Amino acid sequence: MDCKWGIKEEMIQLSKKAEKEVQEVYKEIEEVCEYNSLKVLKAFQDNNISDMHFGSTTGYGYGDVGRDTIEKVFAQVLGAEDSLVRGQFISGTHALTVALFAFLRPGDTLLSICGKPYDTLDSVIGIKENPSSLKSFGVKYEQIDLIENQFDVEKIKERVAKGNVKLIEIQRSRGYSLRKSITIEQVEEIIKAIKQINQDVIIMIDNCYCEFVGKKEPTEVGADIIVGSLIKNLGGGIAPNGAYLAGRADLIELAAQRLTSPGQGKEVGPTLGMNKLILQGLFLAPSVVASSLKTAVLASKMLEELGYQVEPSYHDKRADIVQTIQFGNQQDLIKFCQGIQMGSPVDSHSIPEPWDMPGYTDSVIMAAGAFTQGSSIELSCDAPIRPPYVAFLQGGLTYEYGKLGIIKAINNIKS
Repeated sequence: MDCKWGIKEEMIQLSKKAEKEVQEVYKEIEEVCEYNSLKVLKAFQDNNISDMHFGSTTGYGYGDVGRDTIEKVFAQVLGAEDSLVRGQFISGTHALTVALFAFLRPGDTLLSICGKPYDTLDSVIGIKENPSSLKSFGVKYEQIDLIENQFDVEKIKERVAKGNVKLIEIQRSRGYSLRKSITIEQVEEIIKAIKQINQDVIIMIDNCYCEFVGKKEPTEVGADIIVGSLIKNLGGGIAPNGAYLAGRADLIELAAQRLTSPGQGKEVGPTLGMNKLILQGLFLAPSVVASSLKTAVLASKMLEELGYQVEPSYHDKRADIVQTIQFGNQQDLIKFCQGIQMGSPVDSHSIPEPWDMPGYTDSVIMAAGAFTQGSSIELSCDAPIRPPYVAFLQGGLTYEYGKLGIIKAINNIKS
């Protein structure tokens, strides 16, 4: 790399220095990648994946053996009884919405134990008034905030013991809050505490951004259902859209009946040529997640060296692929996001600006020169324009491209 690419020499040297100092962290990431690669490979082999599974259906999608086998593979990889993996899901938010409406009935209570969920669920729950919200159908909502990034175990146990909580939602990633992401160890501990009081309460995990970051998924430590997007970790940058649910077979069937229609459930849903892309994306996902983590670690180290407040720090244990950088001022925040766009393969000539987006309360700047619109596993960065001006960085299909994007973004701040 040299300065002819419009990058200052000091940025190049900073990246080289940072890269040398994070090698031990990279080794740990590579070990997890190898473990999860073995898990995926075994699921492919156990389910006899072959060329016939790459086929396509249209219309109703009856008898799609590829689709049905994909759902067996995802269930095995995620340690679940069953899964629902469909291109008919528009996003992770859509999959969460389908799940909530499938499991909750009028008079039931939804309890979030990580504080308020991600902004796009405000209208779904009814925190923001909407005539189609859960609230409008008589579903009640309560939340218990974290205390210093830990579950308020006693308050949660007390609330569960009082009864009438049908579903507990845990959002592992931070969304646009400044809390830490929830580790798999925290998830396991709180599930045990809840189930000791009420075995019947449904524990649903929003697992977006967290898959393959560690060696275990929430369904392997007692979660009833997990939800995620295929344009994040498990799609490997290949799946063009879609999302998944995995967990108890009875809950998967309820969700399927809500996604399609009662009486049809999982039996319908054309794949429209997506089977190969979903399988190939899952196959690449452990490596792509590892690249995203390495990119985040490098960004954390470089920006920490420059005096910015970052979370996690480069050596911290990570629960998801998200890296936050607190810039403290609007100008640096915007220039960093614009630099990410400049370092992208698609629309690098575009200059993102903050704008009002549906589902968000503040103006948001989003940088993502991605092959798939909204793909958060590709290098992207977004931020609500509000103090303390925090950017949320994630993704990187390869470490090399991720590294170049980070260098370009930091260089843009210093230009």
